[in-house]
Amino acid sequence: MFRLGYNTNGLAHHRPLDALRLLAGLGYEGVALTPDVGPLDPLAPDADLVADLRHWADELGLELAVETGARFVLDAERKHWPTLLEDDADQRARRVRFLERSVDLAAEVGADVVSLWSGRAPDGAVGDARAPADAAGEPERSWERLCDGVRAVLRRGREQGVQIAFEPEPGMFLERPAGYLELLERLGSDGDELGLCLDVGHLLCTGDLPVDAVVRELAPRLVMVQLDDVRDGVHEHRMFGEGDLDLPGTLRALLEVGYDGLAAVELSRDSHRGPDAAREALARLRAALADATR
Repeated sequence: MFRLGYNTNGLAHHRPLDALRLLAGLGYEGVALTPDVGPLDPLAPDADLVADLRHWADELGLELAVETGARFVLDAERKHWPTLLEDDADQRARRVRFLERSVDLAAEVGADVVSLWSGRAPDGAVGDARAPADAAGEPERSWERLCDGVRAVLRRGREQGVQIAFEPEPGMFLERPAGYLELLERLGSDGDELGLCLDVGHLLCTGDLPVDAVVRELAPRLVMVQLDDVRDGVHEHRMFGEGDLDLPGTLRALLEVGYDGLAAVELSRDSHRGPDAAREALARLRAALADATR
Protein backbone atom coordinates (compact mmCIF):
# COMPACT_ATOMS: atom_id res chain seq x y z
CA MET A 1 0.00 0.00 0.00
CA PHE A 2 1.06 3.61 -0.59
CA ARG A 3 2.48 5.63 2.30
CA LEU A 4 0.69 8.79 3.42
CA GLY A 5 2.97 11.81 3.61
CA TYR A 6 2.91 15.58 3.96
CA ASN A 7 4.71 18.27 2.00
CA THR A 8 6.87 20.69 3.96
CA ASN A 9 5.73 23.60 1.78
CA GLY A 10 2.73 23.44 4.12
CA LEU A 11 5.05 23.77 7.13
CA ALA A 12 7.13 26.67 5.87
CA HIS A 13 7.50 28.17 9.36
CA HIS A 14 8.94 24.98 10.85
CA ARG A 15 12.55 23.86 11.00
CA PRO A 16 12.97 20.79 8.79
CA LEU A 17 13.79 18.46 11.69
CA ASP A 18 10.87 19.78 13.69
CA ALA A 19 8.63 19.11 10.68
CA LEU A 20 9.81 15.50 10.46
CA ARG A 21 9.21 14.88 14.16
CA LEU A 22 5.81 16.59 14.06
CA LEU A 23 4.60 14.58 11.08
CA ALA A 24 5.87 11.27 12.40
CA GLY A 25 4.19 11.99 15.72
CA LEU A 26 0.88 12.61 13.98
CA GLY A 27 1.15 9.28 12.18
CA TYR A 28 2.42 10.18 8.72
CA GLU A 29 4.73 7.67 7.05
CA GLY A 30 6.52 9.99 4.66
CA VAL A 31 7.56 13.57 3.97
CA ALA A 32 7.87 15.43 0.68
CA LEU A 33 10.61 17.97 1.35
CA THR A 34 10.50 21.31 -0.47
CA PRO A 35 14.04 22.68 -0.06
CA ASP A 36 13.78 26.46 0.10
CA VAL A 37 15.46 29.60 1.36
CA GLY A 38 16.16 29.11 5.04
CA PRO A 39 17.65 26.13 6.88
CA LEU A 40 17.40 23.71 3.94
CA ASP A 41 18.61 26.01 1.17
CA PRO A 42 19.12 23.82 -1.91
CA LEU A 43 21.81 26.17 -3.23
CA ALA A 44 23.87 25.94 -0.02
CA PRO A 45 22.64 23.01 2.07
CA ASP A 46 24.02 22.67 5.58
CA ALA A 47 25.92 19.36 5.69
CA ASP A 48 25.08 18.72 9.35
CA LEU A 49 21.37 19.34 8.76
CA VAL A 50 21.37 17.06 5.72
CA ALA A 51 22.99 14.28 7.76
CA ASP A 52 20.50 14.83 10.58
CA LEU A 53 17.56 14.68 8.17
CA ARG A 54 18.73 11.34 6.84
CA HIS A 55 19.30 9.99 10.34
CA TRP A 56 15.94 11.11 11.69
CA ALA A 57 14.00 9.98 8.65
CA ASP A 58 15.47 6.52 9.19
CA GLU A 59 14.90 6.68 12.93
CA LEU A 60 11.26 7.74 12.50
CA GLY A 61 10.56 5.34 9.65
CA LEU A 62 9.74 8.12 7.18
CA GLU A 63 9.99 7.78 3.42
CA LEU A 64 11.36 10.96 1.83
CA ALA A 65 10.89 12.65 -1.53
CA VAL A 66 12.14 16.03 -2.78
CA GLU A 67 9.79 18.50 -4.48
CA THR A 68 11.40 21.41 -6.36
CA GLY A 69 8.61 24.00 -6.28
CA ALA A 70 10.22 26.63 -4.04
CA ARG A 71 8.79 29.93 -5.25
CA PHE A 72 11.59 32.48 -4.97
CA VAL A 73 14.70 30.40 -4.41
CA LEU A 74 16.33 31.44 -7.71
CA ASP A 75 14.89 34.95 -8.05
CA ALA A 76 13.67 37.14 -5.20
CA GLU A 77 11.13 39.01 -7.35
CA ARG A 78 9.76 36.51 -9.89
CA LYS A 79 7.97 33.38 -8.76
CA HIS A 80 9.30 30.12 -10.20
CA TRP A 81 11.78 31.99 -12.43
CA PRO A 82 13.84 31.11 -14.40
CA THR A 83 12.30 28.01 -15.97
CA LEU A 84 13.63 25.35 -18.30
CA LEU A 85 12.04 27.28 -21.17
CA GLU A 86 13.69 30.72 -21.00
CA ASP A 87 14.99 32.43 -24.13
CA ASP A 88 18.31 33.07 -22.37
CA ALA A 89 20.41 29.88 -22.34
CA ASP A 90 22.24 30.98 -19.18
CA GLN A 91 18.94 31.30 -17.32
CA ARG A 92 17.80 27.87 -18.50
CA ALA A 93 21.12 26.53 -17.23
CA ARG A 94 20.46 28.09 -13.82
CA ARG A 95 17.26 26.08 -13.50
CA VAL A 96 19.03 22.91 -14.61
CA ARG A 97 21.79 23.43 -12.03
CA PHE A 98 19.17 23.97 -9.33
CA LEU A 99 17.42 20.74 -10.29
CA GLU A 100 20.71 18.83 -10.39
CA ARG A 101 21.57 20.12 -6.92
CA SER A 102 18.14 19.01 -5.75
CA VAL A 103 18.89 15.51 -7.05
CA ASP A 104 22.21 15.53 -5.20
CA LEU A 105 20.43 16.65 -2.04
CA ALA A 106 17.85 13.88 -2.45
CA ALA A 107 20.62 11.30 -2.64
CA GLU A 108 22.24 12.75 0.47
CA VAL A 109 19.07 12.65 2.58
CA GLY A 110 18.03 9.24 1.24
CA ALA A 111 15.03 10.41 -0.80
CA ASP A 112 13.93 8.13 -3.63
CA VAL A 113 12.17 10.64 -5.90
CA VAL A 114 12.66 14.22 -7.12
CA SER A 115 9.74 15.96 -8.82
CA LEU A 116 9.92 18.85 -11.28
CA TRP A 117 7.69 20.72 -13.74
CA SER A 118 8.07 22.69 -16.97
CA GLY A 119 7.35 26.23 -15.85
CA ARG A 120 5.65 28.85 -18.02
CA ALA A 121 6.95 29.52 -21.51
CA PRO A 122 8.15 33.15 -21.97
CA ASP A 123 5.91 33.58 -25.02
CA GLY A 124 2.89 31.94 -23.42
CA ALA A 125 3.15 28.78 -25.48
CA VAL A 126 1.12 25.79 -24.30
CA GLY A 127 2.29 22.28 -25.09
CA ASP A 128 -0.82 20.32 -24.14
CA ALA A 129 -3.66 22.70 -24.97
CA ARG A 130 -7.13 21.22 -25.16
CA ALA A 131 -7.97 23.48 -28.12
CA PRO A 132 -5.58 24.67 -30.88
CA ALA A 133 -6.49 28.30 -30.20
CA ASP A 134 -5.03 27.96 -26.69
CA ALA A 135 -1.57 27.03 -27.99
CA ALA A 136 -0.17 30.54 -28.41
CA GLY A 137 3.48 31.31 -29.03
CA GLU A 138 5.92 28.81 -30.48
CA PRO A 139 5.41 25.52 -28.66
CA GLU A 140 8.01 23.60 -30.69
CA ARG A 141 10.82 25.80 -29.40
CA SER A 142 9.62 25.26 -25.82
CA TRP A 143 9.38 21.51 -26.38
CA GLU A 144 13.01 21.38 -27.49
CA ARG A 145 14.19 23.36 -24.47
CA LEU A 146 12.13 21.27 -22.09
CA CYS A 147 13.45 18.00 -23.47
CA ASP A 148 17.05 19.26 -23.22
CA GLY A 149 16.59 20.30 -19.60
CA VAL A 150 14.79 17.14 -18.54
CA ARG A 151 17.45 14.97 -20.18
CA ALA A 152 20.14 16.73 -18.12
CA VAL A 153 18.22 16.11 -14.89
CA LEU A 154 17.58 12.49 -15.85
CA ARG A 155 21.32 12.00 -16.32
CA ARG A 156 21.98 13.31 -12.81
CA GLY A 157 19.23 11.12 -11.43
CA ARG A 158 20.78 8.10 -13.11
CA GLU A 159 24.18 8.95 -11.62
CA GLN A 160 22.74 9.39 -8.12
CA GLY A 161 20.24 6.53 -8.20
CA VAL A 162 17.28 8.91 -7.77
CA GLN A 163 13.99 8.60 -9.67
CA ILE A 164 12.93 11.76 -11.53
CA ALA A 165 9.20 12.51 -11.74
CA PHE A 166 7.48 15.07 -13.94
CA GLU A 167 4.48 16.95 -12.55
CA PRO A 168 1.93 18.59 -14.88
CA GLU A 169 1.08 21.95 -13.29
CA PRO A 170 -1.92 24.18 -14.15
CA GLY A 171 -0.93 27.37 -15.93
CA MET A 172 2.43 26.06 -17.08
CA PHE A 173 3.63 24.90 -20.51
CA LEU A 174 2.61 21.37 -19.61
CA GLU A 175 -0.36 21.20 -17.27
CA ARG A 176 -2.14 17.96 -18.25
CA PRO A 177 -1.34 14.24 -18.24
CA ALA A 178 -1.51 14.39 -22.04
CA GLY A 179 1.50 16.73 -21.98
CA TYR A 180 3.47 14.32 -19.83
CA LEU A 181 2.71 11.48 -22.25
CA GLU A 182 3.85 13.56 -25.21
CA LEU A 183 7.01 14.46 -23.30
CA LEU A 184 7.75 10.74 -22.94
CA GLU A 185 7.41 10.29 -26.69
CA ARG A 186 9.66 13.24 -27.48
CA LEU A 187 12.33 12.03 -25.06
CA GLY A 188 12.52 8.70 -26.87
CA SER A 189 14.35 6.03 -24.92
CA ASP A 190 15.21 8.58 -22.21
CA GLY A 191 11.50 8.81 -21.47
CA ASP A 192 11.55 5.31 -20.06
CA GLU A 193 13.24 6.74 -16.96
CA LEU A 194 10.84 9.61 -16.35
CA GLY A 195 8.09 8.83 -13.87
CA LEU A 196 4.89 10.78 -13.23
CA CYS A 197 4.14 12.91 -10.19
CA LEU A 198 0.36 13.23 -10.24
CA ASP A 199 -1.34 15.94 -8.22
CA VAL A 200 -4.97 14.83 -8.09
CA GLY A 201 -6.22 18.35 -7.43
CA HIS A 202 -4.66 19.55 -10.67
CA LEU A 203 -6.93 17.20 -12.60
CA LEU A 204 -9.90 19.15 -11.26
CA CYS A 205 -8.34 22.35 -12.63
CA THR A 206 -7.62 21.01 -16.11
CA GLY A 207 -10.79 18.96 -16.50
CA ASP A 208 -9.01 15.63 -16.82
CA LEU A 209 -11.78 13.66 -15.20
CA PRO A 210 -12.86 11.50 -13.52
CA VAL A 211 -9.83 11.46 -11.26
CA ASP A 212 -10.04 7.75 -10.47
CA ALA A 213 -10.06 6.89 -14.19
CA VAL A 214 -6.93 8.99 -14.76
CA VAL A 215 -5.20 7.24 -11.86
CA ARG A 216 -6.02 3.85 -13.36
CA GLU A 217 -4.88 4.88 -16.83
CA LEU A 218 -1.54 6.27 -15.68
CA ALA A 219 -0.82 3.76 -12.91
CA PRO A 220 2.21 2.18 -14.66
CA ARG A 221 3.99 5.56 -14.66
CA LEU A 222 3.11 6.74 -11.14
CA VAL A 223 6.08 7.26 -8.84
CA MET A 224 4.70 10.09 -6.67
CA VAL A 225 1.21 11.37 -5.83
CA GLN A 226 0.18 14.68 -4.30
CA LEU A 227 -3.14 14.97 -2.52
CA ASP A 228 -5.25 18.11 -2.19
CA ASP A 229 -8.76 19.33 -2.94
CA VAL A 230 -9.80 21.97 -5.48
CA ARG A 231 -13.09 23.83 -5.82
CA ASP A 232 -14.67 25.05 -9.08
CA GLY A 233 -11.52 24.38 -11.07
CA VAL A 234 -9.55 27.17 -9.34
CA HIS A 235 -5.91 26.27 -8.69
CA GLU A 236 -5.92 26.76 -4.94
CA HIS A 237 -5.01 23.77 -2.80
CA ARG A 238 -7.73 23.18 -0.21
CA MET A 239 -8.39 20.85 2.68
CA PHE A 240 -10.18 17.63 1.77
CA GLY A 241 -13.92 18.18 1.81
CA GLU A 242 -13.67 21.85 0.85
CA GLY A 243 -13.66 21.17 -2.89
CA ASP A 244 -14.87 18.76 -5.54
CA LEU A 245 -12.47 15.82 -5.09
CA ASP A 246 -13.94 12.39 -4.50
CA LEU A 247 -11.31 11.45 -1.94
CA PRO A 248 -12.52 7.90 -1.18
CA GLY A 249 -12.79 7.18 -4.91
CA THR A 250 -9.30 8.53 -5.54
CA LEU A 251 -7.77 6.48 -2.73
CA ARG A 252 -9.70 3.40 -3.85
CA ALA A 253 -8.18 3.76 -7.33
CA LEU A 254 -4.66 4.04 -5.87
CA LEU A 255 -5.27 0.89 -3.83
CA GLU A 256 -6.72 -1.03 -6.76
CA VAL A 257 -3.78 -0.28 -9.07
CA GLY A 258 -1.31 -1.32 -6.37
CA TYR A 259 0.42 2.05 -6.09
CA ASP A 260 3.04 1.70 -3.36
CA GLY A 261 4.87 5.04 -3.41
CA LEU A 262 4.40 8.23 -1.42
CA ALA A 263 1.01 9.99 -1.48
CA ALA A 264 1.75 13.37 0.09
CA VAL A 265 -0.74 16.02 1.19
CA GLU A 266 0.13 19.39 -0.36
CA LEU A 267 -1.45 22.34 1.45
CA SER A 268 1.04 25.01 0.48
CA ARG A 269 -1.22 27.87 1.59
CA ASP A 270 -1.72 26.52 5.12
CA SER A 271 1.66 27.01 6.81
CA HIS A 272 0.12 29.55 9.18
CA ARG A 273 -1.85 26.63 10.67
CA GLY A 274 0.49 23.86 9.62
CA PRO A 275 0.19 21.45 12.58
CA ASP A 276 -3.61 21.71 12.71
CA ALA A 277 -3.90 21.32 8.94
CA ALA A 278 -1.65 18.26 8.96
CA ARG A 279 -3.65 16.69 11.79
CA GLU A 280 -7.00 17.41 10.10
CA ALA A 281 -5.80 16.15 6.72
CA LEU A 282 -4.67 12.83 8.17
CA ALA A 283 -7.97 12.34 9.98
CA ARG A 284 -9.86 12.96 6.75
CA LEU A 285 -7.56 10.64 4.82
CA ARG A 286 -8.06 7.83 7.32
CA ALA A 287 -11.83 8.26 7.19
CA ALA A 288 -11.74 8.23 3.38
CA LEU A 289 -9.55 5.11 3.38
CA ALA A 290 -12.08 3.39 5.63
CA ASP A 291 -14.78 4.25 3.08
CA ALA A 292 -12.60 3.16 0.19
CA THR A 293 -11.97 -0.29 1.65
CA ARG A 294 -15.53 -1.11 2.68
